Amino acid sequence: MDLSYTAEEEKFREELRGWLRAHIPEEWTRPGFWASLPSAESFEMRREWERDKALAGFAGIQWPTEYGGRGGTPGMKAIYDEETVRARAPQTVNPLGLTFLAPTVMAIGTDAQRKEIIGPMLRNEVIWCQGFSEPGAGSDLAALSCKGVRDGDDFVVNGQKVWTTNAVHGDKIFTLVRTEPGAERHRGISMLLIDMHQPGVEARPLKQISGASEFGEVFFTDARVPASECLGELGDGWRTAMLLLSFERGASGIAQYTEFRRQYDEIASVARALGRDRDPVVRGKLAGVLTELECLRYHAMHVLTQVEQGRDLGFEASMTKLQWSETFQDLWEVFDDVLGPDATLREPVPGLDLTAMHAQAMWSRSVTIWGGSSQVQRNIVAERVLGLPR
Repeated sequence: MDLSYTAEEEKFREELRGWLRAHIPEEWTRPGFWASLPSAESFEMRREWERDKALAGFAGIQWPTEYGGRGGTPGMKAIYDEETVRARAPQTVNPLGLTFLAPTVMAIGTDAQRKEIIGPMLRNEVIWCQGFSEPGAGSDLAALSCKGVRDGDDFVVNGQKVWTTNAVHGDKIFTLVRTEPGAERHRGISMLLIDMHQPGVEARPLKQISGASEFGEVFFTDARVPASECLGELGDGWRTAMLLLSFERGASGIAQYTEFRRQYDEIASVARALGRDRDPVVRGKLAGVLTELECLRYHAMHVLTQVEQGRDLGFEASMTKLQWSETFQDLWEVFDDVLGPDATLREPVPGLDLTAMHAQAMWSRSVTIWGGSSQVQRNIVAERVLGLPR
């Protein structure tokens, strides 16, 4: 494991820090600022800020320069993840496209797809969302029933997707559709790229427990999609989906560690404000989750080292998803332990607004489900990494 960065990478860190200091207004970093804005206004502000960041050369850090990226090293990408979290930079409005779709298109897309998709995505000219989950196909993704029937050069798509992040803001959606009825369970599925603004596509927001509507549901009613708008081979969408998901699960976890460590400090501050830091049970739980966080940091650096050495992590990527999601959930369970019976109050500490922290605590319940549930990840690790029998 290598815990150091090169001189070139440290120079990039200073350059990035300088740009972030100059382009993030102080008010943006205040707790609750983004939540205080109307959803549409917040989205457009973040979209414009991220466009400026891309034009300044601070996006697509590890992407090849021919795609508009910086052509940087894995270490530079790790530094970018770390520094943007430390600076409390606005969250990306195009996470699914940038994290999942772009590297998949670079790997297996046609020349036309690379040209049409990657640049506009990097500049936030096109917002992408992901259509995987369905009412009857959540963690069991292969149970999807959304279908596309071939009609000349098009597919006519009918069905429903749910828990679609940014559905109401999406311009396009990459989605799994069953295009070969009667095929084996993991066959006959294609990944189609669908225009969200065309007739036959409707997105509706879904209200979350926190009050936000980050998710939505998408309905396809005789939506026509050119067969050429397929990523990967027709009928081989399952393989494409597994490649796509590997880019999320294979991230090193450095950004997560940096953000979670800051959140830990905030939770510890609340414990001190309430006098709960003197409770031996609470102190033990705080110490336990801090240990988990440091284990996540070392795992993240181990993964980064492996990537820098050119190793393909493959199914080991599931270990990262499992570790960071479980650690995040444990962290916010400690927050509830700190508050005790006052966990449901908006201001258990007079003058201290915990609205944003309450929202994080509620959000934490979801992270062991999306992106592949913890149960699924444990099965993958057991069977594919450890070689245990089914």
